[in-house]
Amino acid sequence: MSMSTLSTNVKGCTVDDLALLSQLDLGNFLQQPSHPSIASTKKRLIDIFGAIVGLMITALVAIPVAIATIIDNPGPIFYCQIRCGLHGRPFRIWKFRSMIVNADQLKHLVNNQAQGHIFKSTEDPRITRVGKFLRRTSLDELPQFWNVLMGEMSLVGTRPPTPDEVINYELHHWQRLRVKPGITGEWQANGRSSIKDFETIVSMDLDYQRKWSVAYDLNLILKTIWVVLSKSGAY
Repeated sequence: MSMSTLSTNVKGCTVDDLALLSQLDLGNFLQQPSHPSIASTKKRLIDIFGAIVGLMITALVAIPVAIATIIDNPGPIFYCQIRCGLHGRPFRIWKFRSMIVNADQLKHLVNNQAQGHIFKSTEDPRITRVGKFLRRTSLDELPQFWNVLMGEMSLVGTRPPTPDEVINYELHHWQRLRVKPGITGEWQANGRSSIKDFETIVSMDLDYQRKWSVAYDLNLILKTIWVVLSKSGAY
């Protein structure tokens, strides 16, 4: 896989680590046929409709979130980070900032409670007081509807990994990137943050690909709404 090395900063979002992806040999993976969800017009129309509704909700909560964030921890309202999407293509994911400004530089100081190529911590000291509320309610995810509208993400898919996670992938891990990353997905709807083993997440992502249909996507969306409202598995 050939990618040029970027060295640009956008609102604090360093993308130098994209050079890591140029080290990957993914010829066999990229030659595989695309997953049927990629060419689905119905799925894309649902994504566009959902993204428009989601962005309207985002606009309604943006001002109170901005005020609370600035009072709690002055700095940018939005947070962006390089993630890997369909077939490992890099894109900038957007969220409401839930951590202190220099959180990425302090990541190495936080104990990773997950197993495998994923990072999770239930006691992450970098999360602000407002950020804890945003995460419990999943409000921090709302700006990702912009990524969905742009076609970089889908309403339903896989969790988009970071380049430093992907560089350590084994070939079977790459199978999870045969679909677009999603705001929600199999493991978010059926376990959320309680699942901390990466191989389990991969297994669930591949299971989603096998079971995929427009109806199944709608089922996961409804299930996710219930999970978010009940705050199940959130921290």
